[in-house]
Amino acid sequence: MNLDIFVPAVPDLFLNLSQRFGLLLAGGFAIMTLAPFERLNMGRDRPLWSTLAVTALFGVFGILGTYTGNYVFHSYANLRAMGVITAGLFGGPAVGIGAGLIAGGHRYLIDVGGFSALPCALATFLEGTAAGLLARRFPGKSLDWGVAMALGIVGETVHMGLVLALSRPFSEAVELVEVIGAPMIVINAMGAAIFVKALGLQRRLRELRDSTEARRILSIASKTVAHLRGGLTPQSARATAGIILAETGVAAVAVTGVSAILAHVGAGEDHHKSGEHWRTKATRLALESGRALFLHDPESIGCAKQGCPLREAIVVPLRKGPEIRGCLKLYGTKDHPLDQPLFELAKGLAALFSTQLELEDIGIANQLLAHAEIRRLQAQINPHFLFNSLNTIASFCRTAPGQARELLLDLARYMRRNLDSSRGLVRLSEEMDQVRSYLAIEQARFGERIRSEIDLEPGCEQWLVPPLLIQPLVENSVRHGLQGREEGGMVRVAARRENGHLLVEVRDDGLGMPREVVDVILSPRGLESMTEGVGARNSNQRLIQLFGPEYGLRVDSAPGRGSRITFRVPAAAPAPAPVAGAVSVSP
Repeated sequence: MNLDIFVPAVPDLFLNLSQRFGLLLAGGFAIMTLAPFERLNMGRDRPLWSTLAVTALFGVFGILGTYTGNYVFHSYANLRAMGVITAGLFGGPAVGIGAGLIAGGHRYLIDVGGFSALPCALATFLEGTAAGLLARRFPGKSLDWGVAMALGIVGETVHMGLVLALSRPFSEAVELVEVIGAPMIVINAMGAAIFVKALGLQRRLRELRDSTEARRILSIASKTVAHLRGGLTPQSARATAGIILAETGVAAVAVTGVSAILAHVGAGEDHHKSGEHWRTKATRLALESGRALFLHDPESIGCAKQGCPLREAIVVPLRKGPEIRGCLKLYGTKDHPLDQPLFELAKGLAALFSTQLELEDIGIANQLLAHAEIRRLQAQINPHFLFNSLNTIASFCRTAPGQARELLLDLARYMRRNLDSSRGLVRLSEEMDQVRSYLAIEQARFGERIRSEIDLEPGCEQWLVPPLLIQPLVENSVRHGLQGREEGGMVRVAARRENGHLLVEVRDDGLGMPREVVDVILSPRGLESMTEGVGARNSNQRLIQLFGPEYGLRVDSAPGRGSRITFRVPAAAPAPAPVAGAVSVSP
């Protein structure tokens, strides 16, 4: 034994390692909270550069753990295990193995052929590897301080065992372990536990912050979606800007088009006025570059007005497909500064608003598609119904000319309304007149076999509904439900208001429909034949196209017990004025 080597007492070694541990922990945690490193651990699918950065960072921690200032018996009392165990639990196998190789390789290279170089380097590599594999096997325990402490105790115990097994002379290895064994096992285990606990708290705080921002974005989006549904207009922009101002507490919010200010609320609205050309060069830069900007001084904002209170700005382009249609701008003042979370919030809101603007075109396309379906439905109904009606009227011409005349008037009223679908929606009263005309002709054909009842709640007559919607359902009941029964049956149409909607019901006591027919009616597939669309399925698809999937038909039917079809229509704009020259039909 070389007695010239200074051998610290075990209590002194505990104290020295504890001091170094505190410095390493504080420095490591401070680095991991910096913005460039804060999100390096986001899941297994992290990019390669992120994995390499985390590995290098923890490898450096491991190297620093070697230099504790405690050189004992030609070896080092060290804190490498604290860094590499945390690396494996934090980043998984790749990071744990990589950090173990870096820190262990450094330990071997600074003392090649030394007394304990090989076992110390090997132990460091094994600790990082074991921690990484454990994190993969039990991901829910990856940042558990108890697991980290257990790994530290076991890993450093194995470390001491490798020193005894591989270091020579054996007597010096025993003396070395007697001095450094307990301090290294305890301090490394405690260090790994506290380091992992701190990183776990950091992750939870970040997740809490992110969830708070997500809730704020969703709250703003839910309040603004109704305003943006009709596009980017001065009215929708002002309502949107007011909501964002109230939710975020920034100094001012503005929404611009490509050439003018659509709305500006808050500080500076005395000279940033709606309808005027935007005043800042920052808006021009965002529109031209298509990039989100975070500007920290009035010169970058570029407002020409002397004394403008706006000192900071976040400017994010609003897109509609590939085109830039305007900007969302958040402004800060001396008393209301902006920060990075607000920048991320603005980018998220701009993405949501851009999606909403694209949905505007989809809504218009669905409206056009629904109108095209009406035209196609007319082309199918007219010949089918016309031939049967004319045959019925012809049979009454000799025997009951008066009734034939009334039926011709019913047919004329029916055809006139059938041809007039220039309006997107019609009054319920007009749609029910169409139903009455249809039923009058069918009852003339089949006599007492076809009975009907119409029950409208008072006040529903002015509700706006899609045209040619209820009559095909009634025709479906008559043709497929009642005509197949020798004794016929009853078809009943009812409408009432319910929870802000119009609820319409078409019920019959006819043959009913098997489950497979109901499935066809409610199928989202396109119509497969020209006759398939004359009835319930066409009505179902138009309701979905106009109002959304939740407004489709509800069908309750089974063979032998009739059918009940219901649907809802949401409240719409006020009913249009009657069209000049339209035929007036009495109930």
